[in-house]
Order: sequence, then C-alpha cells, then structure tokens
Amino acid sequence: MNLRWFYKLASPPYFYRLAGTLRPWLSGLSITLIVAGTYGGLVLAPPDYLQGDGFRMIYVHVPSAYLGMMAYVVMATAAAIGFIWRIKLAHAVAVSAAPLGASFTFLGLVTGAIWGKPMWGTFWQWSDARLVFFLVLFFLYMGYLALREVTEDRDKADRLSAVLAVVGVINIPIIHYSVEWWTTLHQGPTITRLDGPSITMDMLAPLLVMIAGFSVFFVWLLFVRLQGEILVREQKSRWAQELMQRGRV
Repeated sequence: MNLRWFYKLASPPYFYRLAGTLRPWLSGLSITLIVAGTYGGLVLAPPDYLQGDGFRMIYVHVPSAYLGMMAYVVMATAAAIGFIWRIKLAHAVAVSAAPLGASFTFLGLVTGAIWGKPMWGTFWQWSDARLVFFLVLFFLYMGYLALREVTEDRDKADRLSAVLAVVGVINIPIIHYSVEWWTTLHQGPTITRLDGPSITMDMLAPLLVMIAGFSVFFVWLLFVRLQGEILVREQKSRWAQELMQRGRV
C-alpha cells in the first residue's frame, strides 16, 4: 500500500499551503450553506404541529451539538495518531480542534436550555442522560485545554492530553445512544431511524443543509487555527521563517 500521499499530507509546510488554498473556498461554501439553511428553516419550513415556531431552534441546536461531538472525534483521532506514530501535525490538529469543539458544545448546551424551557418547563434536568453526558463532553474539552495549559513542555503536553482525549472518546457513543438506553426528556432518533426520518422533508432538508454548513464552517475555522499552530511549532524551521519574513502568514 502506497502511503506517500499520507506522509506528504502530514508535512507541515505542505499542509500549511494546502489549507491556505482551501480556506477561501471553504468560507464561501459555508456562508452559502448556512444562509440557504437559515432561509429554509426560518421561512420555508412550516411550524411544528406541537411546538409551533419554537421548533426552529433545531436549526442551530442540532448542528452545534453534532459538531461538538464530531470535533471531539477529530481531536481524539488526531491525538491518537500523533501519540502512536509521533506525527507532529496530528497533535497540531488536536490542539486546534479542541477550543472549536468546546465552543460548539457550549453553544449546543445554551441553545438546548433555551429550547428546553418552553418545551419541558425547565432549562436543565439532571435526570436526562443526554444532557448530563453532553455536559461531560464540555468538561472533557476543558480538561484537555487545562492540561495543556499547565504542562510547560509541549511534547509532554501532547502525550498527556492525547491520553485524555482518547479515553474520553467513549463518551461520544454514550451521548448518541443515551436516548435509547435510558428514558430521557429528549426524543428518540429523528434522522437516523431505520424506517426513515420522523421529520417531514420540508423540515429535514434545511436541517441537513445547516449541518453541512456548520461542518464546512468548522473545517474552515480548523484550518485557520491549524495554520497558526503550525507556524508556532515550526517557527525555527527555514520555511516558516522565510514565510514570516515575507509577511505571508
């Protein structure tokens, strides 16, 4: 199996240039998708027969919660690759993804609380497994970032935080299956049901567009942060110094 493409992609200068090339396209695509999804969700989608217009929070809450979990998978996978194969770029990806995932998770918690108040009569319910484990996800992000902050040696911080990230990934399937394993305030699967989505297409289509838009936006933000992280880690290398001298950062 030819792994030359993998090692080429793992090269900091190559990936730095690739990210710079893709960023304008990603920003344009994310804006287009989010605008289209927002219009579809707020204007085209009909009110829910039970929640009325209150259901429209779904178009922010679900993409945020989804990215909160997916960002952790990206972080943990990159951290594991960096820990096992000692690929510096992988650790840079994990470090760059962590604050983004924490931000999306926090947004998911806030929008969920706002949505839950009129629907459930409370902002928070400790007996709801999905709420509790999603809060645990936020604490895992905070723990990862705090561990890196208090560890002065970067290589040691990479190794220690990688262990925490990989161990914490078990929380992701728990969040996903919590509505099936326990009785919660959250409804069961809506999109991934075996017998088809339980939401009508005029409501589902804008939601899928918003999830795609948030996902592309995440990748764009990740590339922005990753380029900065690469320069910090490679500041002593000739290519990085030449780049900074030319002001092309």
